[in-house]
Amino acid sequence: MSLPYSSPYIHNASSVRRTMLQVQIAAFPALLAHIYFFGFGITIQWALAVVAWLVVETLLLKLRHRPVKPFISDLSGLITVTGIVFCIPPESPWWVVISAVIFALVFGKHLYGGLGYNPFNPAMLGYAFVLISFPAEVTQWTLPAGISGHHLSLWESAQIIFTGQFPPGLVHLTGATPLNELQTALVNGASAAETWAGSRFNDPNLINGWFWVNVAFLIGGIWMLYSRAIRWQYPVGFLGALALMAALFHAIDPDTYAPVSFHLFSGGVMLAAFFIITDPVSSSTTPMGRLFYAIGIGVLVYVIRNWGSFPDGIAFAVLLMNLFVPLLDQYTQPRVMGHKGR
Repeated sequence: MSLPYSSPYIHNASSVRRTMLQVQIAAFPALLAHIYFFGFGITIQWALAVVAWLVVETLLLKLRHRPVKPFISDLSGLITVTGIVFCIPPESPWWVVISAVIFALVFGKHLYGGLGYNPFNPAMLGYAFVLISFPAEVTQWTLPAGISGHHLSLWESAQIIFTGQFPPGLVHLTGATPLNELQTALVNGASAAETWAGSRFNDPNLINGWFWVNVAFLIGGIWMLYSRAIRWQYPVGFLGALALMAALFHAIDPDTYAPVSFHLFSGGVMLAAFFIITDPVSSSTTPMGRLFYAIGIGVLVYVIRNWGSFPDGIAFAVLLMNLFVPLLDQYTQPRVMGHKGR
């Protein structure tokens, strides 16, 4: 006879809320780095996103006749809006982040029945929506203070976000990201090697904020791996595939294709590797499936970056691989112990 509290009832005290809190804490170093390099705009965007999340999710839960407190307190919506906020420019108009949050919650979560039933990553769905709908507002990023020469205060960021007006004498605070700059140069016939060698983002006397924000995400991601908040297959598969593709094509033609370091530490690569593709609901549920899922995203990101219309294709790569999750789950089921199979 088994004991009343034997192994089937033992667990590691994990819960949705606990996991979401771990992810939120792990993102804190990146938030501090973002504020240091790009100013306080992200704090305003985050506040707007949180308010939009609370209002929209409360209304949706009431419309669906679901209790509000349990679903709000699991903090899954907070992780969604945090992912969106890190993807959009910190001084983008206030309605951009609100539009992204509304679309993510309605079409990425509640339309399918809420948390646990959504086939697509809500944060990437919301970000892809505003990226396609408002490209001008989403592709012009605030330049790092080390490059622009000015660190935006909270008041200056609020002025730009809510009125669209830059403070007097500060009109050159936004510009292309490293990925945008490289893509534009390649379209105009310049080589990748020459472009990156002469880029302001590669100047050792200036600080590339995007690089250090990626480093901060990497630090938070390593902590999540250590605390087992995420599975290793996600970052290993994604970063490994992206690095392998970059190394292969750079070796073939270094004038056209950027080196591995550029691809790993530009855009939202580390954010995606540890905080986006690790979503347990919209990704594969098997160990081998997770690895293939992550590898597919890495390959697609490289393909979109080099031959697509968007400089950074993370959102589209994630959403495309979400479509293959049922297939991955079906064909990567581990063999049941004791069953020989075929």
